Amino acid sequence: MNVSVVDAASGDSLFEKNADLMTTPASTTKLLTAATVLAARGPAYRLVTRAVAGVAPGEVVLVGGGDPTLSVGADGQFPGAARLDKLAGQVKKALGGQAPTRVTIDTSLYSGPETAVGWDGDVIGGGQVARIQALMTNAGRVKPVHNEVGGDPRFADPAMAAGKAFAKQLGVPASAVKRGRAGAAAGELGKVESPPLVHVVDWMLQQSDNVIAEAMARQVALAGGQKASFEGAAAAMLAELDELGLTSDEANLYDASGLSRHNGISPKLLTDVLELAAGGTNPQVSSLFGGLPVAGWSGTLRTRFATPAPNQIGRGVVRAKTGSLTGVNAISGELMTRDGRLLVFAIMADATGESGAARQALDRIAATLVGCGCQ
Repeated sequence: MNVSVVDAASGDSLFEKNADLMTTPASTTKLLTAATVLAARGPAYRLVTRAVAGVAPGEVVLVGGGDPTLSVGADGQFPGAARLDKLAGQVKKALGGQAPTRVTIDTSLYSGPETAVGWDGDVIGGGQVARIQALMTNAGRVKPVHNEVGGDPRFADPAMAAGKAFAKQLGVPASAVKRGRAGAAAGELGKVESPPLVHVVDWMLQQSDNVIAEAMARQVALAGGQKASFEGAAAAMLAELDELGLTSDEANLYDASGLSRHNGISPKLLTDVLELAAGGTNPQVSSLFGGLPVAGWSGTLRTRFATPAPNQIGRGVVRAKTGSLTGVNAISGELMTRDGRLLVFAIMADATGESGAARQALDRIAATLVGCGCQ
């Protein structure tokens, strides 16, 4: 087990155990994703999905802008998400009396493989993630439902599924949907925008949404002039950490969600990120705290800190991102001690047994910190 505990106000290290040792982070990787995308794009940035005119009469090109929260209609997974039905309404108005005849989907914003090195073979089939494409609805889900236990079934081809849903809104048959690219001078027929990025990041952290995490990392890549691929995103995230004055050589990234078993992040880097966010010197990064699950209350911590009974002292006090893969458990976030001291912490273990017992053991450490007097 590797641990870092830091006083957020003074920056003093209160406890370290192999704090500089890179460890498999699982979903605590998303803390780096949140910090870097908020710094690179800003909390108010919005992701845009556009429809433009194609070459053929009545052809509509749906251009993916990398918004994984896009919804087909009002019944979406993410409240206030951009909607394809509203985009279709704009297109119909822009076309006037001309009937749409076919839909072309343009996913060229992203490049490279659609799955990452180090992903277990069942993560897509098990519904933990979808193929990472620049166009999708509800983070690739077949139905806009998030299951806290187990995965959410995903489309085998999220972009094509979104294209067919858009075509249906336009009255175009699914057989008339194809892949292609928008022309450089194509006239815009309509556009819809995601909620502000800070809300998207909140959803990513609360639900530990792997698809959103990979989409956010590609925004870091695009902002930094890198290719929007797994490799480009990893390089851009590390470069952004350097820009923030953090130690990027304590991270080795193959994805941004933490599904890759090849990832390595040190506990110290996680607490450095949290210390920066807590310090208030970078308000953009500070906004990541709004999305952290609260022990016993929300997100991936809603049912945690329940047993054994001593862990319950952490309820409502610990806010943290969890991480779990088979044999890997981690938790990193902030808490308030009984004497009013704000601590940031990272507790990481990559050789655990039964996951329920491992999670309780990690929770017990955080709960003990809550109960301590650290003056």
